[in-house]
Amino acid sequence: MSVSVLSPTRLLGSISGPLQVAALLGLLLLLLKAAQLYLRRQWLLKALQQFPSPPSHWLFGHNQKSQKDQVLQELLKRVEEFPCACPNWLWGSRTILTVYDPDYMKVILGRSDPKNPGAYRFLAPWIGYGLLLLNGPMWFQHRRMLTPAFHYDILKPYVGLMADSVQVMLDKWEELISQDSHLEIFGHVSLMTLDTIMKCAFSQQGGHQTDRLTPDGRRNHRACQLTHQHTDQVIKLRKAQMQDGELEKVRQRRHLDFLDILLFARMENGSRFSDKDLRAEVDTFMFEGHDTTASGISWILYALAAHPEHQQRCREEIQSLLGDGTSITWNHLDQMPYTTMCIKEALRLYPPIPGVSRELSKPITFPDGRSLPKGIVVSLSFYGLHHNPKVWRNPEVFDPSRFAPGSIRHSHAFLPFSGGSRNCIGKQFAMMELKVAVALTLLRFELAPDPSRVPILSPVIVLNSKNGIHLQLRKLL
Repeated sequence: MSVSVLSPTRLLGSISGPLQVAALLGLLLLLLKAAQLYLRRQWLLKALQQFPSPPSHWLFGHNQKSQKDQVLQELLKRVEEFPCACPNWLWGSRTILTVYDPDYMKVILGRSDPKNPGAYRFLAPWIGYGLLLLNGPMWFQHRRMLTPAFHYDILKPYVGLMADSVQVMLDKWEELISQDSHLEIFGHVSLMTLDTIMKCAFSQQGGHQTDRLTPDGRRNHRACQLTHQHTDQVIKLRKAQMQDGELEKVRQRRHLDFLDILLFARMENGSRFSDKDLRAEVDTFMFEGHDTTASGISWILYALAAHPEHQQRCREEIQSLLGDGTSITWNHLDQMPYTTMCIKEALRLYPPIPGVSRELSKPITFPDGRSLPKGIVVSLSFYGLHHNPKVWRNPEVFDPSRFAPGSIRHSHAFLPFSGGSRNCIGKQFAMMELKVAVALTLLRFELAPDPSRVPILSPVIVLNSKNGIHLQLRKLL
């Protein structure tokens, strides 16, 4: 008995005419795509030949060896082994150059390369195209219009609003630790920063810290969704209440909020933000001033809990400045130097934004002579930079003296708020809230880590912990 083997020709011959054409077209497209991927890979290999990296699979890249829980550990190994930057192959024809050197950072952040659209596109349906996602002339125009919203005259009244929100959170903590001294803090801090943002953006009071935590202390994202849905309604109502020339009248009645500034901001041609742009900028402000600040505060408290000697020194400084803490003002914020040093050191170890990415719009040459062509995607790893032993001595050690007055470091060695023209526009707002939250917390509680639940760092958009940030709290007399 003979066995008939079907050749490709006989197989295609057995298919009817239209299907045969479709099959040939499909095969042709598949071969064309394979050729494109091959040529793309060859181009990348040539472009990145000056930047060595660990061995990678030709198809799966470095993903074959890396584990999700080990992303930061793998990054730190590369920081030690490969100077300045290292390619990370996502798969055969896609790679990102991870940068963690201050000289490289300075060169890239001094340019106007657009953000990598692939890394941020999924945020657009949620926050729209505001300052975070815009590029080019539109970004520059929005940035200039938004700058007055972060002038210190506007920010000063926010200190009291921040303090009120923190005190609500601390009152809740006092009630909770009467039953169990162990507490997951990130969920609570996140609701507190949301409460603060609502006050500073919309002049809306209270209600955002109650009944929105599940029993295990995790944040209910429904709270954020409801807040974003509320934005359009608030904008429409405020526009109806305000007329041209009314800004000073508003200032006489109450502090100006973020929305006030946006509604009166004008472009060079005299036009104002559209409703779509207003929504995008308000939602961007809420996102960047909510999750990122919550991350920063939570990790600072964790770092102080893990280092009780520094925690106590901060507490003594704050007690001498504020007494019982019933009142904290703008002027107090510049009078807590050691606490500020500890805050900065915690931001070095735990940067709220682990990194940002750019797509090179033109070729670039770095100070060491290595270069890259247009089109390469670079990831600026602030986490890698802050843990780089060539930049920071003993980088894993919590040492606030690194930020003592008069200390010298590279201008781009410490970038918790990014750098260059696209640095965080709200960095002063964020530092205010960090100082207020840390000062008032240390006046009321002694913090200690929970040894049974050590945080597992998770670098997504914001640096958080997969299992929460758990502390033990003891109320001070």
